[in-house]
Amino acid sequence: MLSGNEIRSKFIEFFEKHGHKHFESASLIPDDPTLLLTVAGMVPFKPYFLGQKEAPYPRVTTYQKSIRTNDLENVGRTARHHTFFEMLGNFSFGDYFKKEAIIWSLEFVTEVLGIDRKRLWVSIFTTDDEAEDIWIKECGFPKERIVRFGEEDNWWSAGPTGSCGPCSEIYVDLGVKYGGTETSGLGDPGTDDRFIEIWNLVFTEYNRLEDGHLEPLPKKNIDTGAGLERIAAVVQEKPNNFETDLLFPILEEAARLTGSAYGKSEKSDFSLKVITDHARAVTFLINDGVLPSNEGRGYILRRILRRAVRHGRLLGQNGLFLYQIVDRVVSLMKGAYPDLPENLEHVKKIVRIEEEKFSRTLDQGISLVEQEIEKLLSENRDKMPGDVVFRLYDTYGFPYELTEEICGERKILISREEFAEKMEEQREKARLSREIVMEQGQDAFLEAFYDSHGATKFTGYETLSDTGTLLHAEKTDEKTLRMIFDATPFYAESGGQHCDAGVISGEGFRGKVVDVQKQKGIFFHKVKIEEGTPVEGGEYLLEVDVMTRLATMKNHSATHLLFKALKMVLGNHVQQSGFYADKDKLRFDFNHYEALTEAELEQVEELVNLKIAEGIPVHVGHMSLAEAKDLGAEALFEDKYGDVVRVVSAGDFSRELCGGTHVDNTGRIGVFKIESESGVSAGIRRIEGLTALNAYHDAAAKEKLLSGIEKTLKTTKDRLKERVEELTGKIKIDEKEIANFKNQLLRYEIASLDKNFEEYNGVRTLVKVFHDKSVEELSYAVDYFKDKFPQVVVFFASKGEKALFVAGVSKELTARIKAGDLVRVAARTAGGNGGGRPDFAQAGAKDVTKVDDAVRAIRELIEESLL
Repeated sequence: MLSGNEIRSKFIEFFEKHGHKHFESASLIPDDPTLLLTVAGMVPFKPYFLGQKEAPYPRVTTYQKSIRTNDLENVGRTARHHTFFEMLGNFSFGDYFKKEAIIWSLEFVTEVLGIDRKRLWVSIFTTDDEAEDIWIKECGFPKERIVRFGEEDNWWSAGPTGSCGPCSEIYVDLGVKYGGTETSGLGDPGTDDRFIEIWNLVFTEYNRLEDGHLEPLPKKNIDTGAGLERIAAVVQEKPNNFETDLLFPILEEAARLTGSAYGKSEKSDFSLKVITDHARAVTFLINDGVLPSNEGRGYILRRILRRAVRHGRLLGQNGLFLYQIVDRVVSLMKGAYPDLPENLEHVKKIVRIEEEKFSRTLDQGISLVEQEIEKLLSENRDKMPGDVVFRLYDTYGFPYELTEEICGERKILISREEFAEKMEEQREKARLSREIVMEQGQDAFLEAFYDSHGATKFTGYETLSDTGTLLHAEKTDEKTLRMIFDATPFYAESGGQHCDAGVISGEGFRGKVVDVQKQKGIFFHKVKIEEGTPVEGGEYLLEVDVMTRLATMKNHSATHLLFKALKMVLGNHVQQSGFYADKDKLRFDFNHYEALTEAELEQVEELVNLKIAEGIPVHVGHMSLAEAKDLGAEALFEDKYGDVVRVVSAGDFSRELCGGTHVDNTGRIGVFKIESESGVSAGIRRIEGLTALNAYHDAAAKEKLLSGIEKTLKTTKDRLKERVEELTGKIKIDEKEIANFKNQLLRYEIASLDKNFEEYNGVRTLVKVFHDKSVEELSYAVDYFKDKFPQVVVFFASKGEKALFVAGVSKELTARIKAGDLVRVAARTAGGNGGGRPDFAQAGAKDVTKVDDAVRAIRELIEESLL
């Protein structure tokens, strides 16, 4: 019987023998703005399927960590639902097609996994006669166990338009005890739990146009996915995935930490399965740089983590436990994912912090449920609305089951159907967010051009001036061309490095290069025409602007030093989330759970400048990926590399896989200065900085500003701080004296108002308009008269940048007139709002011109209320 680890390794070995290159799993954070998380094995290869990039190998195999949360509530309830799972896959980019994919899949399932072919069933698309012929004629598979399904089950598409094609799926029959009869077949009623899909073969061969027409792709692709957990359950003859050796050790640890036992009851088993699955998801998400938040992938992490913690509570564990399970997850998975142990303590720390937060949330949730129940009872209602239950679940992370239990104790009805409707709305949003959106099919021009000319030769590592043959030129507007040459020294925007600028000339033509982009190795030059018309086939001189390239190189090289410095100061969990370098500045995004302190920023900046001052030679080398990893090189964004990779090293300090341009010595960077550090999203920090001349110009401007301040304050640089503190102290004393003077003046003004009172039925009333008074001053005046007279109504308004209203009413009078009503009427008249207690209230409004109208309305209201 094969273990889960053996299945994983044998899958890779099998396809390596068939000429496939093994790529390690990509990050759960995809380099794709259309996706929050990596949801399938093909996600890292999307640019190759679209033809945007040339695949480094025509045949690839992987085991890919993946996350899906569209059916989160089913995890633990069914035998095979997971949030985190591993997808085994083999891929062909314009190489082999249906025949090989089908033959090899059957060979692996029967000969390597040892599954009896008599237990296998196969599905194909309704009209895919080609696939059926291969299964029958090439594989000898019985036709009676081949079932045809429609688009809903056996057709894959990226969206309404774009790449698409039929699928063929392999199923295993688990036997009559899981449903149906001896004669039941795939697709028959009542057999959903009996026939288990273990492998999906996608034949991407068409491009669907806007009118629905299918046109054959220039290059046909294979994308297959086999769920490791499902296969392990079949091979190990387990009734569900949780009892396989991939998950059961984690489940046992969950049982130990919660003081429960597996197999004791369906309810406790459900909770243990939830904790087991979610512990894996949480560990891998945090390891890949996701941090808990209320948005995006951080929100997904938070929901999963809190669901696991809540199930611990249901099992009687009120303490912190989930962070302890991380150790078991890492020890079980580190063989396939060797980076896990490096971040173990970081992952545990984040989980523990979130556990502590949610413990407080749970208590808050219970209080909120009780408040809702009290509100219902006060209104003589006995049913809690579904939207309230869902809000407690979705906004506060408070579980439906706990809400249901508390309501049951108080005889309050709760509708699971209404809650389910809200959940379905959320699931629909989740389904839309997880679709792998391929915005367009393969570019026919790009494919044809590549087939005719191949990739552009980039000579910009060696020279900044070169000649090139013009292969293609087209106008994008009257003054702009898109030009492709056989060779170019112009660096195309890539990763985060901005493109080169410069000039192209020859054959009576001259143009300014304003942008360079690259697709599938082809460099597209955007050129502003200065004179002449270029001719395809002509030879042209391509000259890169030296100062622009040099300044960009300095900034790019500085990001490498910055990355290493951040790791050294903050910890090894720091990973790059993005960067940008052009001639003016650099920007570096990285994952970290809090803002950097001033001391940490100083450490990072000093360390980078120290390495610049040391003048470390920067070496560019080419080696195998394995050699680069052995040297500790950083591979960014989990990109896919060929046999030979380009490694940029600054001595032993920094080493990264990088295709960008760099200085040949760190000393040429000159100086590095951090301009700002900020948060760009949950768990992602950003540092912006300057180097070389830009840093000098910035420092010079600040020095000039400082000199001006010195002259204004009549001091010297060495006494500037002391002088500022001296003046600040004096300003505070002056402000205090001014405040005292204003208070004295206010008391004088208030005292002089005694003669302005009017009287209605023995009640003193005063309505007065001031200019430029604060709320505090008006409130002081109101309180003064309320204390002075036993029965009084006071209303003050102030005209300034905006209108202010403050009212006070003796408590004995609030049955007849309320302060809140007074300010509400005034505020509405002047286009504002406000309110307060019956005896005191305040409001504001924008329209100062309406203050006099408001005062007239208040006089009328007071008179009506008191007469």
